[in-house]
Amino acid sequence: MKFLIIGSGGREHAIAWKLSMSPLVTDIFVSPGNGGTEAEAKCTNIAALDHENLVLFAKENSIDITVVGPELPLVEGLTDMFRRNGLAVIGPSKDGAQLEGSKAFSKNFMLNNGVKTGYYIEFDQYEEAVDYLSECDWPVVVKADGLAAGKGVIICKDFKEAEDALRKIMVDKIFGSAGDSVIIEEFLEGKEVSILSLVDGRTILPMLSAKDHKQIGNGNNGPNTGGMGVVAPNPWFTSEIESDFTKNILEPTLKGIQSEEWDFRGILFFGVIIAEGGAYLLEYNVRMGDPETQAILPLLNNDLAEVFQKIHYRELSDYSLEYRNESSCTVVAASGGYPGDYKKGMEITGTNELSQPLFISGAEKKEGKLLTKSGRALSVTAIADTIGEASDLAYREISKINFEGIYYRTDIGADL
Repeated sequence: MKFLIIGSGGREHAIAWKLSMSPLVTDIFVSPGNGGTEAEAKCTNIAALDHENLVLFAKENSIDITVVGPELPLVEGLTDMFRRNGLAVIGPSKDGAQLEGSKAFSKNFMLNNGVKTGYYIEFDQYEEAVDYLSECDWPVVVKADGLAAGKGVIICKDFKEAEDALRKIMVDKIFGSAGDSVIIEEFLEGKEVSILSLVDGRTILPMLSAKDHKQIGNGNNGPNTGGMGVVAPNPWFTSEIESDFTKNILEPTLKGIQSEEWDFRGILFFGVIIAEGGAYLLEYNVRMGDPETQAILPLLNNDLAEVFQKIHYRELSDYSLEYRNESSCTVVAASGGYPGDYKKGMEITGTNELSQPLFISGAEKKEGKLLTKSGRALSVTAIADTIGEASDLAYREISKINFEGIYYRTDIGADL
């Protein structure tokens, strides 16, 4: 089989890494890929291509399955174009991708289908949103409606913080057009769970639970990032909570997808919080999470090529996932200053000394050197019997890596 992976981050590196282990797979092409995918067995990086040329590449190279990593191509309708051309692709249709593309659309979908979630109101006028703040109980959550690379969610403890968040999103446009409208949502306090799930339109098959650490600083302080670390499985996702999640979130979500008649063959990520009253849905993503993918795939025993086949052919109902009876911890190393301004082009050293999986998120090979290219440069995933042991091992490993301004949280997994 030949695979095409679209994307350039740590998620795409992890997918390529896992696919390269499959005896079913002969070739993997990654557009545009990064310095990590370039080095994987069976992998070839190709240029970043527009949608029409991605379709053309898939046809000309007899690609069996294309996997779309990032959310933007999904929201733009890339999978629809592939399917119109008779090509197998992993990802929802453009209509289904709105579950991530618009917070308002997503919340309305939850409300209309009885999915358990928090109270919210949508605003497209800054002044009206500010006026509403006088009615709020604190804290509240302010969310940019559109795609904001995981950074468009701001928890505000009082009026001043909420007003400032609204001004930055709606007036200053720090997230561009994603801030044309906002959601103001009740704050649910509790323990967060990430649940990546396989979807074939008939079945939703959850993968192993995980715990993401979104904020930049230790103790979950500072602004949100794309994710600074993950542990899996999530010990807070007990059998009781899983039953609540299945009944009140997963099953009504599947019914909603079916009632909309979307061609949803891909990944659905449930961002869940365990609060007073059980499990509530915070958000959907319509692709694998980053860095959750880097923590979950190393624990997965199944052949990932087979997994993607089952999604495409709608054969998940009788399929089961198996995992190593161990835990993983993924620690992300970022450039100093991230998620604000940061330097690029710093040489990364020490990667050859690792004994655990290394996934490149934002680095490229130039003249034989690995250089930083984006805020989150790389992640290290360690596997051990317990989360604590995996965390200790991950930090021993990542301490071997160095580049100018390297930064990583030192408490991933410490609160579990």
